[in-house]
Amino acid sequence: MEKLMFIETGMGIDVHGQNITTAAIRAVKNAIHFNSMPGIRSVLPDNSLDNMRVHVKLAVPCDKEKLDTDAVKEVLPYGKVTVEIMDGGMLTTSGIVLEEKGDKNDLMYIVVASVEVGY
Repeated sequence: MEKLMFIETGMGIDVHGQNITTAAIRAVKNAIHFNSMPGIRSVLPDNSLDNMRVHVKLAVPCDKEKLDTDAVKEVLPYGKVTVEIMDGGMLTTSGIVLEEKGDKNDLMYIVVASVEVGY
C-alpha cells in the first residue's frame, strides 16, 4: 500500500461452535460498522474505488488453517483486499457447553481485527 489513510479496529467472538471464521468475520464487521468515508473517491487514484486497497490483519488464537480468508474478504464491499493472519486474540471459557449450538467444548474464540484502507 503506497498511502495508508484509515485504520479501523474491531473484535469478534464466536461464543458457541468454535468457528474461527465466524469470529474473524464479526471482528471485521465490528471494525467497519461505525465508519463512513464519503470523501474516499476524491483521494484515490483516478477517483475510482477500484484503486482502493484494503489490508486486513487478524489476530487469531487458534485454528489458523481453518480460517476462510475468502469469506472474510467478502465482508468488505470495495477495494482489493488482502488478509494477514497472526498470533493473538483469545480463547476463554463460555462457562457452558451447548451441543445444540455445535459446541465441541466450552471455549469462546475471540479475534481482533485491524482494517487498513488506502491505495
